[in-house]
Amino acid sequence: MSKTSPSTPNNSDASGTICLVASRYNSEYTDALVASAQETIAKLAPDLAVEVTRVPGAFEIPVVVEALAIREPQPLAIIGLGVIIRGSTAHADLIASSITDSLQQTGVTHLVPVIHEVLLVENVEQAKIRTLGDELNRGREAAEAAIEMIQVFENL
Repeated sequence: MSKTSPSTPNNSDASGTICLVASRYNSEYTDALVASAQETIAKLAPDLAVEVTRVPGAFEIPVVVEALAIREPQPLAIIGLGVIIRGSTAHADLIASSITDSLQQTGVTHLVPVIHEVLLVENVEQAKIRTLGDELNRGREAAEAAIEMIQVFENL
């Protein structure tokens, strides 16, 4: 994504919803992702509603994203937010791979922008940098990507 911020979407009815689906696990980091995404959406697209659904862990995000994608009216975009900290087993990698595949499939199948910010990080320090910092804030970037994708879909 470019460094320039997207402008407010040109919705003909100037309304719609962006849904955030966020894990409660690793809440210090996921709460920060949610807050950053909400602030960015409010700043860049104040006419859009934001709906937040919390789930127990990252593995539960895709099923809720799928349910939202088939809902009427369909959200303009859906953002998956979570933090997986890699441990000493392959568990984190398996979860992350499954989530990636599921989120991509939902977006393609239902033609809704699904933004994937379920982060797989090596350690707590990486989680802090990507969620609590200003320079590399993935919550902000997810919101910017969602707004940009809404614009892309409006112009198709």
